Amino acid sequence: MKTYMALAPNLQSLFPFTSPSNSSRIRDLCGKDLRSLSCSPSVFRRGQILCAKRTGKRRYPSEKKKLERQQSTVLTTEIKNREEGYWRLSKLSVPVDMDPGKDVLCISDGLLQAIAKVLEFPVASMLPPEAFFIVRKSFDARKSLKEPKFVYTVDMDVKKLLNMEPRTWDFILKLEPRLGLREYLPHRKTSSDVITIINDNNQIKGYTGSTGDGHAISSETIHKVAFPKKPKIAVVGSGPSGLFASLVLGELGAEVTLIERGQGVEQRGRDIGSLVVRRILQPESNFCFGEGGAGTWSDGKLVTRIGRNTESVQAIMKTLVYFGAPPSILVDGKPHLGTDRLVSLLRNFRRHLQGLGVDIKFGTKLDDLLMENSRVVGIKTSDNHKLAYDAVVLAVGHSARDVYQMLHRHGVELVPKDFAVGLRIEHPQELINSIQYADLASEVCRGRGRLPVADYKVVKYVDDKDFGPSTSYGDTSRSCYSFCMCPGGQVVLTSTNPSEICINGMSFSRRASKWANAAIVVTVSSKEFKDFQHFGPLAGVEFQREFEKRAATMGGGNFVVPVQTVTDFLENKLTVMDVPQSSYRLGVKASSLHQLFPFHITQALQQSITTFDKELPGFISKDALLHGVETRTSSPLQIPRDKETFESLSLKGLYPIGEGAGYAGGILSAAVDGLYSGFAVAKALNLYHDDIDLVLGKVQKSTGLVKY
Repeated sequence: MKTYMALAPNLQSLFPFTSPSNSSRIRDLCGKDLRSLSCSPSVFRRGQILCAKRTGKRRYPSEKKKLERQQSTVLTTEIKNREEGYWRLSKLSVPVDMDPGKDVLCISDGLLQAIAKVLEFPVASMLPPEAFFIVRKSFDARKSLKEPKFVYTVDMDVKKLLNMEPRTWDFILKLEPRLGLREYLPHRKTSSDVITIINDNNQIKGYTGSTGDGHAISSETIHKVAFPKKPKIAVVGSGPSGLFASLVLGELGAEVTLIERGQGVEQRGRDIGSLVVRRILQPESNFCFGEGGAGTWSDGKLVTRIGRNTESVQAIMKTLVYFGAPPSILVDGKPHLGTDRLVSLLRNFRRHLQGLGVDIKFGTKLDDLLMENSRVVGIKTSDNHKLAYDAVVLAVGHSARDVYQMLHRHGVELVPKDFAVGLRIEHPQELINSIQYADLASEVCRGRGRLPVADYKVVKYVDDKDFGPSTSYGDTSRSCYSFCMCPGGQVVLTSTNPSEICINGMSFSRRASKWANAAIVVTVSSKEFKDFQHFGPLAGVEFQREFEKRAATMGGGNFVVPVQTVTDFLENKLTVMDVPQSSYRLGVKASSLHQLFPFHITQALQQSITTFDKELPGFISKDALLHGVETRTSSPLQIPRDKETFESLSLKGLYPIGEGAGYAGGILSAAVDGLYSGFAVAKALNLYHDDIDLVLGKVQKSTGLVKY
């Protein structure tokens, strides 16, 4: 066995090996303050902008003990065969000037140097790039760092490394796992797309199912046996949850009809163009309704709080790549698609569903449910057609208010849910780049430079008691946070009624616009809907509608959006009538947005914006413009369902899923919910008998709600 001194006797001074002092240095390196912001109310501390967890020297003693126990468990794991397997190397930092840039995914010299440090290998140039695979790449420009950097996670193929460079054996022999830095994997972690998962799972030896008449069949013949009667399933809504539920059910052999009130992406694009250019709002084909759901004409963000590396999320991501998304979304730390990519992706998705026999009906609105003996037996559409189905999957999105009313009329249980309301703030993108990147801002180049277009995420905890006893609603803890930040984007109209104004943000894939926008919203609960209690569980819907109507009145009609400079909003006055240019294309009007919401909401927004400026100096700017109003951050209610079967607790045969049912909040979480619900419905209708949790893992839940 060759020793290090035999390998490079004159290079010992170039790289320090493990010693008590060096262990401390590495421990300090691994324990850097990795603060990250979260909009979860559970991680807030009063009056502060805080991270979700403490790291490094900021850890509490109990947290340090827990980490030491975890490290002890990892270090005692026996590695049986060091000549094979993989090592996952994390937190590999590469300075900006040593990295090829955000759009390049290769094992650069700078990355090899970072890998060499983790391996304690003296000469980075001797490491063969072919032995390493990039798993994740992100950009970190936090103010707590000495300099911005790209951060990588890389898998190392031990066998390939030793074959290409045998002199690395000594270092592999001494390599030990270290929590958060080095992890040994007997096999490389891989995941498949949903289609492959279903096809592979259906071919597992020993599987037994039923033809419906009691006769068992094996997995070897499952694709050859014709079921006496294919179950007929209606999926209402073609957003992420509806699409993935349809995909699973179609792949498993159900007779699926996908009903969408809006139009396909081609016609939907023309309808949105008519709105933007000629102010013609199609009530059923707009920024909210149509193929792909509300997320189609948005930023196409693929971030989630349910676990980026979970099998289910990875399956969704791989499926998106299968349908045309760039493979870079599997590696990017903050992946997004952009509207331009979503349109072609959805077209491919549709063609695949049609190839499975899924009947897609655009321009078809759910008008009513057909029921017998407290069970759904079909649907009635707006064209007065009555269609019989064995199950109805309800994936309508959070703007289908008429569906909520129909469910309430039938006595389906609806439960009010917390959501958030506020305003959308817009800055020049160059200002945000400068705030976040300082001297490196010039490297952005409107999305074509080496650095990603700068974004931000801020949050503040507020207490209504600070604003006086008259604003108290019992539990007065609430959070104010940025939501759906769209760097290089534009503000768009998401109203579904011409008498209401509701806005959102969107970006194209390059994020090349000269503006950056984000919602600044405050959480609200059912305790605040006391003026709308006569609407029952729909009080939150009416609460939203009230402020959307107020915004329309302030704007003066014709889809003009009321705006106010941040400085005027903070001072409760309206002095600036010649407001900064806005990306919103239907016109803006200077208005007193500080009079739009109740006092306690306005105060929470003002106090939070002031705090955000301390975190991001320059956030309060004469060029910053607030737009009203942002109300549809998530569904204002939830349709209770069984945690295992996904079936409504109050109406058999109805499966409420996705964001509109209160079980998701974004493209990925909605898609995951559709994925699991598709298998649940298939299992209920005898199309699937295995436990999907064994394949995809259990979906993360919190008090019965799927985490966003």
